[in-house]
Amino acid sequence: MFAPRTIAWPLVALFTAGYLAPYLLPTTVGRLDSGLPLTATQAGAVGSALLLSSASAGFLLASKVDRIGARRLARIGLALAVAGYGWAALSGSVAAVVTGAMIGGFGSGTATTVAATGIAAQRDPHRTTTLGLLGVSALAGAVYLTVPHLGPGHGQPLAAIALTALAVWPLTNRLPLDTTATPRTRRARIPLPHFRSGLLLAATLPCWSLAQNALWGVSGHIGLTQAHLTEATVGAVFAVALGAGLLGVIGAGAVGPRLGHALPIGAGTALIAACIALSASATDLTSFATGEIAWNTLYPIVLSYVIGLAASLDPRGRWAVLVGSASSLGTAAGPLAGSLLAAQAGFPMMGLILAAGLLLIAAPMTAIALRAGSRTLPVVEITVETPAVPTQREYETAAVAPR
Repeated sequence: MFAPRTIAWPLVALFTAGYLAPYLLPTTVGRLDSGLPLTATQAGAVGSALLLSSASAGFLLASKVDRIGARRLARIGLALAVAGYGWAALSGSVAAVVTGAMIGGFGSGTATTVAATGIAAQRDPHRTTTLGLLGVSALAGAVYLTVPHLGPGHGQPLAAIALTALAVWPLTNRLPLDTTATPRTRRARIPLPHFRSGLLLAATLPCWSLAQNALWGVSGHIGLTQAHLTEATVGAVFAVALGAGLLGVIGAGAVGPRLGHALPIGAGTALIAACIALSASATDLTSFATGEIAWNTLYPIVLSYVIGLAASLDPRGRWAVLVGSASSLGTAAGPLAGSLLAAQAGFPMMGLILAAGLLLIAAPMTAIALRAGSRTLPVVEITVETPAVPTQREYETAAVAPR
């Protein structure tokens, strides 16, 4: 279906366009309740609806990329993202913004589905994944630094997502128009390989993402109320943390698959648990900044290996899409879970609960990675002739996580 190497950069661009919306949700949601008659909780619900819409696209389309065609489906997704986010950016009506965000979210999820399917077909899916994470982290960081200087309102981050989707559109010319399969082959249902491992990984990822985003959703509150920092200082810590995330992605790309999947996923998740406990108990700048920066450095490293593990379970990319969509469910529920835990138990206890949960799910995730590494996974390489290419409140305390 996909020709390795020849379309890696279009896949990286498509990955970036699809993932940008979740990465920008803190500023998007923070500006919703400041620019529209919404409470912080209602603004967070809009962000959750966007993520749920994105996740639904993955579940619906995971097995349909080859039948519909990568180029066609990518263009549909990008068109929905441009139309949905653009409409939401220009509208002053709450109903229109919500509708546009959900349409755009489905478009983002569609683009991510095509990208994940193509990345799984690459000879080195981990390398392509890290390039995608590097691209989206860099672009999100640039937007976070730029948006505060563009004035108030909810439209700027939404417009940035729409413009990114528009900019990626020309690169879809390098994606396959259709598969080389015959109609009979297209109709044949090829079962998911390594079903138990894939299902267990898909079941653990919502919990993994929920823990990450439960903290991220209340990190602003922790910095402002518990660590007694100013909004500017909290924003600066988040900016440095995003930069550290870039370094983490670069490091993951440099190491590649040489460490396997088990060690980065198991040990990385355990270290993330420690960072969450530290951040949640922070009472000063040092502890808050240390926890947030270390956490944001480790998160993309572990995520790249998790995506690579899912891709290795099925070269057709279906497990990569399903696992990513399952992760989005946890992302959507994370901020609400964090708010409820913080309200009932306080920030430090919330951090301990989340850390304990991460340590529990690290065991099955590591077991899946060990099992995958102990067997020879099928390598499917399908090529297709492609046509020639033509010659805060940015860090608002009620923010929804970009995870």
